[in-house]
Amino acid sequence: MNIVETAAGNPAFSTLVTALTAANLTSALGGTGPFTVFAPSNDAFAKLPKGTVEDLVLPANKDKLVAILKLHVVSGKHMASEFTGKTAEIATLGGEKVTVTGKDGSVHVGKAKVSSADLGASNGVIHVIDTVMMPA
Repeated sequence: MNIVETAAGNPAFSTLVTALTAANLTSALGGTGPFTVFAPSNDAFAKLPKGTVEDLVLPANKDKLVAILKLHVVSGKHMASEFTGKTAEIATLGGEKVTVTGKDGSVHVGKAKVSSADLGASNGVIHVIDTVMMPA
């Protein structure tokens, strides 16, 4: 299963799948890749101010939603072990860079913590994060 199919098959990603669909990114992330997705869980989306997700999935806000979602995707397949004991800046599909830090047995992407790492997919890998990252 590719990244989109893997996410769609996991109830913890229902909000992410809704957002990917609204942003018309399911085809891109279902493509060849490889991709690394720092995937916010439903709990991460629930931390946003009330009404934010509902507002973002409106057609009028598609560009903003795309920018947010592309901040969570990088080219290549990056396993969590690559970041053990180091910090790296990685360019996202949206053009911004995110800082990935691995220390004390955990991995952080910006201010988000990876809560579950290395969920394999046919076209990359998913790392579950506890916070939705926002563009600068």
